[in-house]
Amino acid sequence: MKIGIISDTHSYLDERILHHLSGCDEIWHAGDFGSVAVSDRLEKLAPVVGVFGNIDGQDIRKKHPEHERMMREGMSVWMTHIGGYPGRYNSKLLHELNTDPPDLFISGHSHILKIVPDKKRRLLHINPGAAGRSGFHKVRTLVLMELLQGKVAELKVVELGPRTAQAG
Repeated sequence: MKIGIISDTHSYLDERILHHLSGCDEIWHAGDFGSVAVSDRLEKLAPVVGVFGNIDGQDIRKKHPEHERMMREGMSVWMTHIGGYPGRYNSKLLHELNTDPPDLFISGHSHILKIVPDKKRRLLHINPGAAGRSGFHKVRTLVLMELLQGKVAELKVVELGPRTAQAG
């Protein structure tokens, strides 16, 4: 199963994003869509599993929950927008992370690309960085991965170019 992981689009999609996500079996959006138009456009490429972020309005909040727990290819996945990182998780999530940790923990919000194993909870944390142009990040990013029989078979970081660059 090929998954595209994206976050913090802030109402921005360009051809680079669409190109890299085409061919995915699912697109996971870790919040701050910015507008429902982003979700609708991504759904033309593949089914979208998303969570709302702190900037998202009621249109997104009606379509996507705050947290998404799911099973894919034998792996448990938890996606939320403001999740934190190993050693610095959002305190509201700690109890569940400690009692029922997923295999994959996906979050956004920081605009900082990080892929970090959490050895204590035996999970892989992925923050795909920010794909949009709003924020302080310098390079727009997303993550592609393949899941196969309970394992991450392939993981690839895609740099989409400078945050300030025009689509082209």
